Amino acid sequence: MTDLAAAGHYPVMLVEAIEGLAIKADGTYIDATYGRGGHSQAILSQLGPDGRLLAFDRDVEAVADARQRLAGDPRFEIVHSAFGNVQEVVSQQGLLRRVDGLLCDLGVSSPQIDNAERGFSFRSDGPLDMRMDQSQGQSAAQWLQVAEESEISQVLHELGEERYSRRIARAIVAQREESPLMTTTQLRELIIQASPRQERHKDPATRSFQALRIQVNDELGEVKRLLEHALSVLAPAGRLVVISFHSLEDRIVKRFMRKYSRQVDSFPSDIPFAAPAVPNQLKLIGKACSASQCELAENPRSRSAMLRIAERCPC
Repeated sequence: MTDLAAAGHYPVMLVEAIEGLAIKADGTYIDATYGRGGHSQAILSQLGPDGRLLAFDRDVEAVADARQRLAGDPRFEIVHSAFGNVQEVVSQQGLLRRVDGLLCDLGVSSPQIDNAERGFSFRSDGPLDMRMDQSQGQSAAQWLQVAEESEISQVLHELGEERYSRRIARAIVAQREESPLMTTTQLRELIIQASPRQERHKDPATRSFQALRIQVNDELGEVKRLLEHALSVLAPAGRLVVISFHSLEDRIVKRFMRKYSRQVDSFPSDIPFAAPAVPNQLKLIGKACSASQCELAENPRSRSAMLRIAERCPC
């Protein structure tokens, strides 16, 4: 067990992600989601003195952890930013088309989930926040206080695939007319009361909490922006490795990789992107894979993880 695992943080699909990056000792790499540094430390362990790792995280606690844990490593730099800004940051550093590998572990990190004060989990009482970057933007409580009932219902349905989205939205609006929803426990109890049926082995609040977290952090928008910039960031033969945790993210990643690995005239109709100016800019590496049974036994939170790899063509 690694030191990070002993501390309660398990970097998901670590072995598969590092193998997928095909790390060169003198290469330049990006860890777009530092978290608590599991993937970053593994990358650094394979880099030589001329290698370089640039990490991103929009969580100030994660940035502080990186600066404390890896401050003495001259090969490493952490940027407090959403990964959707990757092209701007890389351009400022003169690294466009010079990055040998881009890794993105999507979703919320274990420290964020386990800290009740962050409001990500319905399993413990805390403020209804859910922001990955608490220095900006609306919290979940603030958004629920001002959003239209129809908008709340749409978010719960589309981002959480919640079948009782209309009932829950109606209950939220009725509740806020009396007093605002301020805690995770208040919201969970409201969702339970508004749900006429419950799934076995699944908390009724699961889908709604996922939807609100995605909405508050614009997670799908950030993923799209990252992917749109990936080709301008990666060097020829550079690797793109993405770990997603639910079908909405994985669908975006899969469609992007399919889009840029096909001829323009052979695009499937279900890809909601414009045809690229230059086709065949990516080569798919292997098939999508999920966590091993061994990893699932050690870290159940990896059960929904899906990893996809593509390589920028030498063009």
